[in-house]
Amino acid sequence: MLEFDRVSCRYDVEDFDIIDELSFRVEPGSFHCIVGQSGCGKSTIFRLINGLMPLKKGTIRVAGEDIAGRKGYCGYMPQKDLLFPWRTVGENAALPLEIQGGLSKRARREQAEQALALVGLEGWADRMPGELSGGMRQRAAFARTVLTGSELLLLDEPFSALDFLTRLSMQEWLLDLWRRTGKTILFITHDVEEAVFLSTSVLVAESSPIRALREIPVPLGMDRTRHDLARPELVELKESLIDLLRKGGPAL
Repeated sequence: MLEFDRVSCRYDVEDFDIIDELSFRVEPGSFHCIVGQSGCGKSTIFRLINGLMPLKKGTIRVAGEDIAGRKGYCGYMPQKDLLFPWRTVGENAALPLEIQGGLSKRARREQAEQALALVGLEGWADRMPGELSGGMRQRAAFARTVLTGSELLLLDEPFSALDFLTRLSMQEWLLDLWRRTGKTILFITHDVEEAVFLSTSVLVAESSPIRALREIPVPLGMDRTRHDLARPELVELKESLIDLLRKGGPAL
């Protein structure tokens, strides 16, 4: 689904490559969390994938094709929901369809309502964002991301601003949605326990600049529950991940 082939990039204000000849692959239908030190370049990986930042060299492929010049090959959800407060929830969700064009307003609304129902917001299309809780706003933002039509979804710390219980609920909700849709998901987080609970395998950025992502498989099936995190092998895995991150530099 996704391949980085010796990719490098740097910011104009820096004199070094923040991503340095990085190569890795992601299989279709997998769920990978990316963890690493703050500022190491995790979000830069997403900016490269979605074309918000140019490559210095290398190639990025999605579904086997170079992303250069392409559109609509991935959906992106940043940390903040970024819902437009003057548009209804349904109109916010339908924004990708509006940008793509080719559909009537009625068809866009129908698809938006279906996407909102998928994320548990059936009947909320005519409400305003200010009427939604934090968790509901994130689900509406996810419905908007789904309506890009992309099989590859990039989620950049989407639950970091939520309270503890809402965050746990959203993690369980996202797992269930992944099972039902079969999308390929890349998810950036600073929370090692969140990474272990959600991932088929965790991708660890051990250094900055990022030259490699170490893949750590998670020994859980798709039917996992939060109780599984207390299993000895999962506790050991969490500690191993924390040790890897500490060796790379300052704590998360």
